Amino acid sequence: MHAISFIQDLAVIMLIAGVVTVIFHRLRQPVVLGYIVAGFVIGPHTPPFGLIHDEDTIKTLAELGVIFLMFCLGLEFSLRKLFRVGATAFIAAFLEIVLMIWIGYEIGRWFGWGTMDSLFLGAILAISSTTIIVKALNDLKMKNQRFAQLIFGVLIVEDILGIGIIALLSGIAVSGSVSSGEVFSTVGKLSLFMIVALVIGILLVPRLLAYVARFESNEMLLVTVLGLCFGFCLLVVKLEYSMVLGAFLIGAIMAESRQLLKIERLIEPIRDMFSAIFFVAIGLMIDPAILVEYAWPIAVITVAVVLGKMVSCGLGAFIAGNDGRTSLRVGMGLSQIGEFSFIIASLGMTLQVTSDFLYPVAVAVSVLTTLSTPYLIRAADPLAGKLAGWVPVRVARVFGLYGEWLRSIQPQGQGALLASMIRRILLQVGVNLALVMGIFFSAAYFADPIAAYLAHWVEEARWHNAFIWGASLLLSLAFLIAAYRKLKALSMLLAEMGVKPEMAGRHTERVRRVVAEVIPLVSLLVIFLLLAALSASILPTSELLVAVGLVAAAVAAVLWRWFIRVHTRMQVALLETLGNNGEPH
Repeated sequence: MHAISFIQDLAVIMLIAGVVTVIFHRLRQPVVLGYIVAGFVIGPHTPPFGLIHDEDTIKTLAELGVIFLMFCLGLEFSLRKLFRVGATAFIAAFLEIVLMIWIGYEIGRWFGWGTMDSLFLGAILAISSTTIIVKALNDLKMKNQRFAQLIFGVLIVEDILGIGIIALLSGIAVSGSVSSGEVFSTVGKLSLFMIVALVIGILLVPRLLAYVARFESNEMLLVTVLGLCFGFCLLVVKLEYSMVLGAFLIGAIMAESRQLLKIERLIEPIRDMFSAIFFVAIGLMIDPAILVEYAWPIAVITVAVVLGKMVSCGLGAFIAGNDGRTSLRVGMGLSQIGEFSFIIASLGMTLQVTSDFLYPVAVAVSVLTTLSTPYLIRAADPLAGKLAGWVPVRVARVFGLYGEWLRSIQPQGQGALLASMIRRILLQVGVNLALVMGIFFSAAYFADPIAAYLAHWVEEARWHNAFIWGASLLLSLAFLIAAYRKLKALSMLLAEMGVKPEMAGRHTERVRRVVAEVIPLVSLLVIFLLLAALSASILPTSELLVAVGLVAAAVAAVLWRWFIRVHTRMQVALLETLGNNGEPH
């Protein structure tokens, strides 16, 4: 009987959703709104009777919808696209998120809501909807314009920061409080995990998918993709991170595969089905009585979202050096909330730290801001023209001078080349150190089962730590040697730039050599001290630590060239995957 009840619920959802979405399509409104309205129509709060019998099963299917939504967002993620819009995306997204969290929190406190309700409201308002914006820009045939490309960059950064917000909110909900140290620790560990997962994943997953694709079987490729998606989500949950993070990351990893377009084509029907159930499940939770009771807060929050995002994103784009018209179009294009907000709101309900009214309030605000999105995008140009006419001449001149000043301070010629080289070296050092830290964190995480296994041969715990820490150091040698070589190249470059003949005279070359040797050695010492602090739980005694260090130094000296070759092959493989992906993003 349970199976028949489930099929009946699924039939009702799909039939009503199909009818309502056809109507919304004819009215040229986002299909997402049709799903929410369909859920509202068949929901338990809509008289004369509820059409859904097993809401728990529908919620489980809705969670699959969240996974597929975030997985497909990851597939649209592109490091190259992110680097192209660079400063604008980071400044606008960061400014928007900070300002909107603060506005949401203050609005919640103003209405007398609890601390957690206010905090979650701020997070709900912080992230714009990728799905809704992409759909609106597609419908308006504007997605190839410059302001649209800037919006896509901001959305990518928002998605990354949104994952961090979810991780932080989960920690705050469990502990009930937050400290600056806890925030930095959470963000640091999350960033480290994302870097390590992306690097290792990009090295392995695209090659696996390329191997499976050789069989030219869509079924095999789809099953492999789904297996990797759910398997990685499970791994992330075991590491006590959000399943949403796992779905996004594995999607971002597969985005670097040459099979990207085929994967998107295969996964699209599954995503559409489960994301439809997700949005219908949102509609099921809308209670008209709550909407009427909270009509005033909904109106205030809607206005705050539109104006707050318009100002914060527009200001961020302008600070990054874009003209006023483009900045305003970016701000007005991002003035809504959507699927990420629903995920954050459902997180609060799942963790039982937010009130029942917050979810339907978030849905109502999302519906109102979604309806306004196409009109705001269309109105951006005329409004920019009117504002340009209202702005006093002196103020316009100041804005123009600011843009000229930004362009003037950009490094030119040889300076730009040097800046690019330094950035590339620092990025490579950072990635290598992240992988080293990932190895030591993994060793600390699995220390207990490893120690239990070693206890069969060696009883003393200090030897267990020495073995685990030493093995981690040996596994890290290729990355540490690479970091040392990059730091040496950087120190030589800095010595060449910083030690001038007019300062050092005939000792110029000698001073440059000293600087070139000292900087990487000091940096390595700092790195080892940092590793010792981060891996304190598995750090061996000082005598054994010295012995492990000497063994590692001997291995490095003997196998120095081999480690360099191994790392070079990995680096080439990574760059080939990132650079030779023939599919457009």
